[in-house]
Order: sequence, then structure tokens, then C-alpha cells
Amino acid sequence: MTMVPGHALVTGGASGIGLAIAQALADAGWTVTLLGRSPERLAAAKASRESFDTVSCDVGDAAGVAAAIAGAAEARGPLSLLVNCAGVVTTAPFEKTGLDQWEALWRTNVMGVVHATRAALPAMRGLPSGRIVNIASTASLKGYAYTSAYTASKHAVLGITRALALELAGTGITVNAICPGYTDTDIIRNSVKTIVEKTGRSEEDALKTFTGSNPQGRLVAPEEVAGTVMWLISDAARSVTGQAIAVAGGEIM
Repeated sequence: MTMVPGHALVTGGASGIGLAIAQALADAGWTVTLLGRSPERLAAAKASRESFDTVSCDVGDAAGVAAAIAGAAEARGPLSLLVNCAGVVTTAPFEKTGLDQWEALWRTNVMGVVHATRAALPAMRGLPSGRIVNIASTASLKGYAYTSAYTASKHAVLGITRALALELAGTGITVNAICPGYTDTDIIRNSVKTIVEKTGRSEEDALKTFTGSNPQGRLVAPEEVAGTVMWLISDAARSVTGQAIAVAGGEIM
């Protein structure tokens, strides 16, 4: 049994994991607003599901996020579910990771969560129950070489999740993080393409760069992450808060 479907906002909701989550929520009767940076991707998502509302906004812009969420709430009701899915990744050795990369990843991956949660939380407190789900990463739970800025940002997301879960434990709001492993999204497809172009390896061999860390030997499907969100918003999960749930084929135990 799930919460009574209300208004959900998914940041980074126009593609990949975010879109899969939005589609699962819509299928379950939720009113869904997608917040994303690309008007083109938002338009494509809207074309795939007319019931979606879309808002173009950079999650790193605090004022923009506050205005976007206020407008969405005015149009479709206060948010009872916030899914923070917007994220970016870059890879480089630590010594070649410039301050611009650190700042860009922190701005989106960490402050995006902060800005959206700050904007959604006051009204959510007035509802009988609410859910905040942060899409983190297995990089929240372990280190990966050549991803120091990304790994640090995702560790921060998990820290925010745990601290806020304790602050809200006396309310009807739960806060959790889902930590997917390498997932079948455009980010991975583009990375495979880059490896093929730079090394001459076959696509199948390049893909093993990402599937090799998964004991099941495959990429995670975005729909599997969406299914975990659907469980977290169920009544069965109302005692689940402050958790980091790995969806990674056994990579994290």
C-alpha cells in the first residue's frame, strides 16, 4: 500500500533514472512535476506523458529553485514527495581535477539537494506525511578512483540524508537515499562510446568497465531504482528513514 498519491516533484526528471521514477509515479496516480535544466529534454518527457508538468531550472540556483517549487505547489498543490535526482559526474585524476570541476559538481549534486529540500520542506511539514528521496550513488558508500569530486559530493548527499532524517524523525516525513550502481542511462552509454573512440576497444569490452564491478555482471535498470522509490513511499516503509539503500547487484554489502 502506498501513500495516498499527491504531488511529486522529481529534479533531473527529464531523462534516465529521474524519468523512470516520474513514469512509475504517474502510473501509480501521482501528480508529477519534472524539474530539469534542458528545455529540450523536458519537452521530450512531456511529449511522452502529457500529465507531466515541467519546469526548466538549474538546481544550483537557489532563488530559481525556490520560485519553481512555489509555482509548482501553487499550480498543483504542496509537495508530499520530493525526489532529488539531478546530478552530474566528471572523471579525472585528483591532481587534474580543477576547482571549477569541484565547484560544478558541488553546486549541482549537493546544493541542488539543499535548495530543493529547503523549498519543499515547510509546506510538506503541514501534510499528514511526506517523503524525501535522494538519489545518491554507490559512490556515497565507497571510493572510486578518478572520481574524487563526484565521490565527495555523493558522500555529502548521504550525510545530509542521515542528518535530516533524524531532525524529522518526530514528524510524518521520512528521508532516505538510494545508491544505484552503474545504471543503463545516457551517461554510461556516452562513456562507453568515449572508451571505444579513445581506445579502439569493442563496445562489448568497453561496457565491461562498468558491468565488471557488479557481481551480477550487468547494468542496473532505471526501473529498478524507480521500484525502490515506490517501496519507500509505501506505508510498509514508514519506519525506514535515514537509510542508504544500495541497488547495485551485490557490489555493496
